[in-house]
Amino acid sequence: MTEPTVSPDPDPDGTSGDDEHRRSPALVATAVALPVALLIGIVVAAVLANRTPELAPVALGPVVAPQAESPECAALLGALPEEVGDLRRAELTDPAPAGAAAWQPVEGEPVVLRCGLERPAEFDRAAALQVVDGVQWFEVSGAAEGIDASTWFVVDRPVYVALTVPNGSGPTPLQTVSAAVTQSLPQQPIDPAPVAGG
Repeated sequence: MTEPTVSPDPDPDGTSGDDEHRRSPALVATAVALPVALLIGIVVAAVLANRTPELAPVALGPVVAPQAESPECAALLGALPEEVGDLRRAELTDPAPAGAAAWQPVEGEPVVLRCGLERPAEFDRAAALQVVDGVQWFEVSGAAEGIDASTWFVVDRPVYVALTVPNGSGPTPLQTVSAAVTQSLPQQPIDPAPVAGG
């Protein structure tokens, strides 16, 4: 006589012990797909972050800069960084003017430096100056000419240096260039023009 097989008592919820170890195919597929999708996302993000868009060279027109080829300007150009905040040092189109450098964003206007300029006509004894990291700057706003930028002039060094900065750029361009000016050019007393009519 054979003994009858006894099946396990069903759980109160109506499932047997074997059902507890089964996983639904959807759950298994999700468990496998999530780590794969995460890995693909990380790889794509890394590739996109490392892509550097090619930027066109910056064209700069000629300006009167009698000391642009001076040893002082050469020293300053050599001390300038490759990056100013989020901006990268730009290639200049040929013929590139002496004593010039530029940094450009992916979109928007570049920050432009010119060294060896003449004293700005607006820089007189009544001019307001701003000191940034030990360097005295004089601002000429482009608003009167409809230009959405200001040009800042270094006025306490052996050569005049102009930095044209698009409005809304923040303090980083002035701070970064001030560090290069301090490193490469000795400080000297300012030489403003007399006040007109005074």
